[in-house]
Amino acid sequence: MTTITEIAPDLFRLSIYVPDFDMQFNHFLVCDEQPLLFHAGLKGMFPALRDAVATLMDPAKLQYIAWSHFESDEIGGLNSWLELAPEAQPVCTLVGKLVSVDDFSIRPARGMLADDVLCTGRYRYRFYPSPHLPHGWDAGLLFEETNKTLFCSDLFHHFGDGAPVTSSDLIGPTLQGMEQMQQGPLASYMPYTRHTESVLQALAELRPEALAVMHGSSYVGRSDQLLSDLAGVLRETFDSA
Repeated sequence: MTTITEIAPDLFRLSIYVPDFDMQFNHFLVCDEQPLLFHAGLKGMFPALRDAVATLMDPAKLQYIAWSHFESDEIGGLNSWLELAPEAQPVCTLVGKLVSVDDFSIRPARGMLADDVLCTGRYRYRFYPSPHLPHGWDAGLLFEETNKTLFCSDLFHHFGDGAPVTSSDLIGPTLQGMEQMQQGPLASYMPYTRHTESVLQALAELRPEALAVMHGSSYVGRSDQLLSDLAGVLRETFDSA
């Protein structure tokens, strides 16, 4: 079942909880003049996500399918969306376009560079490259400038079937999730480099007022301190690993 929650004006969180992983998979739909879906989702989740989108708009009218980095839960269902929505354009980092996406996708992607802007009509999404944060050379994030929502992908990943939106501190659940991951075969899933802190500080300086989190509750409230604190958590967890 897909749980649909409007977490900001015209921004809908489409969440599928998978008990076997004790984890939510969240996708974000922007209902605007040129609708945007952030996270294409796993291939197997496409039917459920398509039906959820259809309760809000005609999915064939999607204009943009975007994500952070090349990973199955972010991009697996991309071609199904592109087949359904004939005018939809994939949107990712230029690195992602060149090294992975244009070979995988049935249509060429729009490759974004630092400070490029994607406009959906009422809303503007500015692109920020974030190599290896959360994962991959090709990683990048979008920041919606009107409502100040950061689409932060796997940053602040935490387990459980929590509330769609929270105003509670996410650092505790995020650290607990990292420690849990470090005990299993997916350890060291988020690298810590000498650039990690500066990337997170640049995001903090945007002063986001909401975080659209892929795995776990989204956050509403001033988020700059959370992003600054996350740098320390990443250093503590992964720099010593």
